[in-house]
Amino acid sequence: MKTLAKLGLAVVIMSILANLLFGGADKDADIPALIKDGALVVDTRTAGEYAGGHIDGAINIPYNAIAEKIGAHANGNSRQIIVYCHSGARSGAAKRSLISAGYTDVVNGGSLHRMRKHIAE
Repeated sequence: MKTLAKLGLAVVIMSILANLLFGGADKDADIPALIKDGALVVDTRTAGEYAGGHIDGAINIPYNAIAEKIGAHANGNSRQIIVYCHSGARSGAAKRSLISAGYTDVVNGGSLHRMRKHIAE
């Protein structure tokens, strides 16, 4: 049991470090307003994770393929895009990739849980 507790603690610490180092939600973003205004919502998790539940209307493009595949959905570099994942780390990486590819209006929505919470408000 002690080993399981240590493993759980390690996972929590790694998740916190990942958010600090690689991104995290854009806390000032008004997610519901962006969605209402037509932002493209992208789930950056794996296809299997997406199949297990996602935000209604979101498309699935894994974070490591987003720069190559977003063009089929975004119709230009100025389209508002909201990315999210399980914890906010992969969506942070996706946001950086999109910005590097020239997209100018990208928001890291953070985790699926956070997105659901904001949409329910």
